[in-house]
Amino acid sequence: MQVLILIGYATVEPAKYVCGFKAPGLPASGKTTDYAFEMAVSNIRYGAGVTKEVGMDLQNMGAKNVCLMTDKNLSQLPPVQVVMDSLVKNGINFKVYDNVRVEPTDRSFMEAIEFAKKGAFDAYVAVGGGSTMDTCKAANLYASSPHSDFLDYVNAPIGKGKPVSVPLKPLIAVPTTSGTGSETTGVAIFDYEHLKVKTGIASRAIKPTLGLIDPLHTLHMPDRVVANSGFDVLCHALESYTALPYHMRSPCPSNPITRPAYQGSNPISDIWAIHALRIVAKYLKRAVRNPDDLEARSNMHLASAFAGIGFGNAGVHLCHGMSYPISGLVKTYKAKDYNVDHPLVPHGLSVVLTSPAVFSFTAQMSPERHLETAEILGADTHTARIPDAGPILADTLRKFLFDLDVDDGLASIGYSKADIPALVKGTLPQERVTKLAPRPQSEEDLSALFEASMKLY
Repeated sequence: MQVLILIGYATVEPAKYVCGFKAPGLPASGKTTDYAFEMAVSNIRYGAGVTKEVGMDLQNMGAKNVCLMTDKNLSQLPPVQVVMDSLVKNGINFKVYDNVRVEPTDRSFMEAIEFAKKGAFDAYVAVGGGSTMDTCKAANLYASSPHSDFLDYVNAPIGKGKPVSVPLKPLIAVPTTSGTGSETTGVAIFDYEHLKVKTGIASRAIKPTLGLIDPLHTLHMPDRVVANSGFDVLCHALESYTALPYHMRSPCPSNPITRPAYQGSNPISDIWAIHALRIVAKYLKRAVRNPDDLEARSNMHLASAFAGIGFGNAGVHLCHGMSYPISGLVKTYKAKDYNVDHPLVPHGLSVVLTSPAVFSFTAQMSPERHLETAEILGADTHTARIPDAGPILADTLRKFLFDLDVDDGLASIGYSKADIPALVKGTLPQERVTKLAPRPQSEEDLSALFEASMKLY
């Protein structure tokens, strides 16, 4: 007897053809898609003031020589001071690297890697947003694998995408923004300057050992940083929940070490994604509008980790794939509330600007999920018809963004229709995420999505 298991997205059948081998007792079907998913997540500790425990954690690990990574702005702020005080109090020897670049590049990664190699560290602490945590992951990886070429571990097709088999040092991540969820994931993103696109390294092996989620740090964030970080959480949740189901992803890995970190939507990631989305719907606007609303900012800090657990295993798709050239090809735009010396489209903003167009495009593949997420974000879906799922979610997102004073589309951050070919070209190498979209897309589809995102309201 065959059992069909309903998971609210698609029917999961027993794998008849597992990675090229016919399962016993079942007819061969030529199945070459995956048949399993794996959950990987850092240890997480949450609580107001929990940062002060970091010195004891390192002492418990037996760390003797620690690298503390942060950026220039944060190095002067309380989160870093709390960490340093804890290290000193617990007798931990450490060196500070504060040259992390906001929105890192391959060059800034390599500078941090060189510092890590020279330091011969036995543990790492990253204090900051996704840029700092991702830079620290890369530094730990390449210092632990000193003879590897930089492109060895970078995602294909830009890099070789080799699996990580070397042991890494312990890494404790202390997030100070509420967006990337990088404290939970094995992903490190950077701008590859030669091609002017974002890419990254994705491996369960590089995820932090421990994430210390301290909501007190969120009180230092300006409102635009809170908003843009929150948009990253929003899209992490939406994209992972609507991603191609894991059992439809191909190719099936020939060895578990080659099963990607981003595997497609799955029953466990779904739970975290939906829970994160509910928190965003309830608390993001409050967190942006009132810097002293500790309840709202604490919940968004948790939502970031929840969404990280979801997308860190399910993956993201088109909003993220299209965001990488939006960030990488930035001309003169400098986001409000970001103290940087270079043009910058914050990651969360680059992701969310295409979201109405993207989810209008993908809705036909899983309309029930698109309607469910629209309802969570405030839409009345009681009389909605299945074909209306895309427009309803798109309109709901536009209203959400309008209420939070988001720039009116790609045109408002410096892009025009003349830039669309370059934006499409920058999206094409992002196969690690674009292939997880539930609906395949052609270059013409991508062009239409960028054009539809030029103006939102």
